Amino acid sequence: MAKRKRKRFTPEFKAEVVIEALSGESSEAELCRRHNITEEQLSQWKRQLLENAATLFESNRKPSDASAERIAQLEQLAGRLTQAVDIQKKALDWIALNRSEE
Repeated sequence: MAKRKRKRFTPEFKAEVVIEALSGESSEAELCRRHNITEEQLSQWKRQLLENAATLFESNRKPSDASAERIAQLEQLAGRLTQAVDIQKKALDWIALNRSEE
């Protein structure tokens, strides 16, 4: 007996069907027939949307751990380069001062 292939639905399709179900324009049974999905599948998608809805409103500006670590590394590098430039400026000033005394 041949295996049946599982249908794969895109996140966009799932969102569209769930929003349509939540709007109440069509009954869930009608939506399931029209899109050829089970009521259990629709219920699962609705539950997933409701469970993850809060994450939609989280700040996107929150840096990840990797980017925070990279920022810290770059700040350290900028500090070292600033120090090196300051040392070079002082050395050039000292050299210029000693030459003018000669």
